[in-house]
Amino acid sequence: MLKTAQKLIAVAKISARANLAYPGEVLGRGTFLLVVLYIFLKLWQATYSESGQSKLAGLSLAEMLWYLTITESMWMSAPKLAQQVDEDVRTGSLAVKLIRPLSYPLYCLSANMGERLVRFSFNLALGACIALALVGPIHLRAEALLMLALSVCLAFLLDGLGHLIVGLSAFWLEDTSGLYLIYTRLTMILGGMLIPLDLFPGWLKNLVVYLPFPYLVWGPVHLLSTPQTELAASFLELAIRQLACLVALSALVALLWQRALRRVSAHGG
Repeated sequence: MLKTAQKLIAVAKISARANLAYPGEVLGRGTFLLVVLYIFLKLWQATYSESGQSKLAGLSLAEMLWYLTITESMWMSAPKLAQQVDEDVRTGSLAVKLIRPLSYPLYCLSANMGERLVRFSFNLALGACIALALVGPIHLRAEALLMLALSVCLAFLLDGLGHLIVGLSAFWLEDTSGLYLIYTRLTMILGGMLIPLDLFPGWLKNLVVYLPFPYLVWGPVHLLSTPQTELAASFLELAIRQLACLVALSALVALLWQRALRRVSAHGG
């Protein structure tokens, strides 16, 4: 068990270092993020002006832009894991990767985490500079930031499992691009990336909380606007829901992987 953990950490470190080798990509992401956040700022300025309210979903305009800065940083940090798994299955390179002394799904998750944490850190740093220039600073509590960091790590694991499920579907589907599009759009909308769930109709929000999508984006970022008296309880509830989703999605990935290995064996790799 210890050796497996050491291997997973080594894979994550290698993936993280590899992503640091492309500063041009970081610059490109920063430019794109600047454009996106500026557009969001103008859209929400119009929304706040038309509503005649200083706060929506408990967020001021500045807080809303910071919310979108973090959600966009999370969204843009996602590596193309589903497409990579799909390609491994279709090209047959999966058979070669099975030789590694580490489970293929665990390898993918570890590499995904290493790369994503580096991407997210760069995106967030760039986004924070942009948000500071556009709307200035907002009050952030140290304990809320710590809870955000922990819940973001769990969210990235959850999203990695979701990508694995989509990618492994290539064993049964001719093309997983449609399934990938559905998954990413559900994450974008029901995950609260574009609009906080607090602005959803009550019936929809009550339904969405039983799905894993809110815990990929909205749940962690929502902690920053949670009142101090409710912060600990909200974080505990979020962590429990994220862990429950991790268990459920891990079981699904394990089931798909077992079925997939039978198909690999049946088709001779």
